[in-house]
Amino acid sequence: MSIEQTLQERGSRYGDFTDHAAIAQSLQDVMRAAPGWDRLSAVQKQSLTVIADKQARILSGDPNYPDNWHDIQGYAKLSEDRCK
Repeated sequence: MSIEQTLQERGSRYGDFTDHAAIAQSLQDVMRAAPGWDRLSAVQKQSLTVIADKQARILSGDPNYPDNWHDIQGYAKLSEDRCK
């Protein structure tokens, strides 16, 4: 599969990348500005960052694509498993 085919396929599933990026960055800006952000571990920060990206995909594209919801659970579980 060519990169052009991959991008077209992803675009039809997730919507315009410009829209997705704007949503994802807005969500991440709010998280990074929160008082508790600096208390998080690198794993927790990364999990929330990827979850925000998955949320942006849901909001800019197909909300009924189960893989996004499954991935959100997975990243939350990765952080949960590392809680002290």
